[in-house]
Amino acid sequence: MSKTFYLIGGFLALGLGGIGIVLPLLPTVPFVILAAFCFARSSKPLERWLVEHPAFSPHIRMWRERGAISRKGKQAALAAFATSAVIALVFVSLPYSLAPLGAALIGGTWIWTRPEA
Repeated sequence: MSKTFYLIGGFLALGLGGIGIVLPLLPTVPFVILAAFCFARSSKPLERWLVEHPAFSPHIRMWRERGAISRKGKQAALAAFATSAVIALVFVSLPYSLAPLGAALIGGTWIWTRPEA
């Protein structure tokens, strides 16, 4: 049962990461890292494919070895958080517009405090 749960989670995370490639407000790398985590618990071939993938391998390895995020990755994530928060503040009425702002502040602070690769 748990292998199936992790396999489904891995594919969902990978799908969201894929959407993030074309949708600038959705980050790709965190979802790929989450997919690698899920696949490590459900499918060694899929995990190996991600860990050896030329585009994702450096990010996954940095995260696994040091819990680090690249400077470019941090900047992209923080820009996406800021853009989402501003859009919510402009187009969504209070108090609902405060939820994305709170998420951006919490998530952005966490990302900012991770080691830099």
